[in-house]
Formats: sequence, structure tokens, C-alpha cells
Amino acid sequence: MYRKVLTIAVASLLLGACGSTPGERAVTGAGIGASAGAVVGAVTGLTIVQGALIGAGAGGLTGALTDNSTINLGEPVWKWGSGSVASRDRSLVRNIQSSLARLGYNPGPVDGVMGQKTYLAIRQYQKNNDLLIDGQPSKALEQRVVSEASRV
Repeated sequence: MYRKVLTIAVASLLLGACGSTPGERAVTGAGIGASAGAVVGAVTGLTIVQGALIGAGAGGLTGALTDNSTINLGEPVWKWGSGSVASRDRSLVRNIQSSLARLGYNPGPVDGVMGQKTYLAIRQYQKNNDLLIDGQPSKALEQRVVSEASRV
């Protein structure tokens, strides 16, 4: 029994790492942990519900108690599409995408939608320029890349 619980806990610890805030990380950690726990519960002597509860608890705690520098699986899926704050300001994202493309990064289509390619292109730009790497569009980032792209 303890071995099964330990397996669920370790899986949750490794997976509860999406998001940049403790709240996001706790929610995604709990969700991922519950999913992993349900699978482990289904194939072991635990019930699916027991596995899911243990996994959700371990994943949620892990997500809440870690930060991006400890474990980082990127932003949660719900921040990639139309539900994110950044995607509501399509002109900001569009300007960043256009400028990153001119600078040789691949942000995907210049459509103002904050998708995975844009997120990864922003992260690469931030890394290459010794900036805080969060993959998020901002007014400061927009000003910087637009200025740099205008010189190319």
C-alpha cells in the first residue's frame, strides 16, 4: 500500500509544475496529480478515487510549494489560447509577433493570438537577451522588440 502511495506522490511531484504563479501551479498540479493517481489507482490495489485523491493532494501541494526555477513545464494550456489576458490585447501580441519574426524568431502567424509558438519565441528572445524568462507579452517587451526590429 505504501509503495503505491509513494508512486502516486512521486508522479504528482514530477508533474505539478505548470504555471508561473503558485495558484496556477497548484491547480495544474492537482489536475495532473489526480489524473496520474487515477491511472495508478486503476492498475493497483487502490481504487481510482483513492489514487486520484492522493495524486491531487500531492500534485496540488507540489505546485503550490515550487516555483518556476525548481520545475518548469511551461504555461498552462488555458493561457495559450483565447482565455489568456495577453490574447485579449491582440494588437500588443500582434506587434510582438511581427517584431520577433523580423528579428528571426518564429512566433507563428502574426495574428494577435498568444499561442504556443509565440510563447516559445518570446521565451527564446528573453533568454537570448538576458531578460526574465516568462514567455509573457508585455508593454515593455513590445517596446523593446519593436525598437530592435526597426533597426533591422
